[in-house]
Amino acid sequence: MKTILVIGGAGYIGSHMVRMLTRNGYRPVVLDNLSTGHADAVGEAPLMWGDLGNRSVLEATFSQYPVDAVMHFAACSRVDESMTNPGKYYRNNVLGTQVLLEAMRDHGIRNLVFSSTAAVYGNPANLPIRESQATCPVNPYGRTKLAAEGLLHDFSAAHGLRYTALRYFNAAGADPDGILGERHEPETHLIPIVLQVANGRRASVSIHGTDYPTQDGSCVRDYVHVQDLCACTCCPCSACATGAKVPCITSATGVVTRSPR
Repeated sequence: MKTILVIGGAGYIGSHMVRMLTRNGYRPVVLDNLSTGHADAVGEAPLMWGDLGNRSVLEATFSQYPVDAVMHFAACSRVDESMTNPGKYYRNNVLGTQVLLEAMRDHGIRNLVFSSTAAVYGNPANLPIRESQATCPVNPYGRTKLAAEGLLHDFSAAHGLRYTALRYFNAAGADPDGILGERHEPETHLIPIVLQVANGRRASVSIHGTDYPTQDGSCVRDYVHVQDLCACTCCPCSACATGAKVPCITSATGVVTRSPR
């Protein structure tokens, strides 16, 4: 049974990943500082508490568990916050990833699946976005994710790291058993906000932007179900990522924000 270290495994996508790994016969181990995650979301998986950039925590984790591969979901990910507190994003998303890669190198762990973002493309010139399209992030969040991808590339060239960086679009949805779902504090994702209004927990929904070139002026968003994201993330893990790959995961069908679909 392969042991997979899921960094950020108590968060939204990470906790769904832990559950899917368990179902598929892997042994997940979670490392999370619980700043945005929830300890009860990891189920029966062992939970190591600590920061991604804390080398001593990584040393203890790699010494205690025979890790075969790492899945890295532990990122600060709010675009608005990244613009007012960029240092936090460079410290966690870039420097934290460097500390992780150095620890993996020193422990002989060569397999990594990295949760990146479609924000690395910025304002794309062509739609749908293809992996080969030029990257030009327009905010610190996207820039730090692209910088982290650069670290993966360089560690692959220098140390033989086998990695896959998955550029996600907007994750949405919940586990089909109803055990897990979105639990952000504060909640910033549109779909759970709409549901909170529907069940009386929130008074209204704010839609930003009314002058987009769409039929109602609202923007087009691309949503991918969290279970589909996790299934895609499992694929390079099972193959142990034989090289450097950067796929883009999208539904390829955008939805206008005001659409009733």
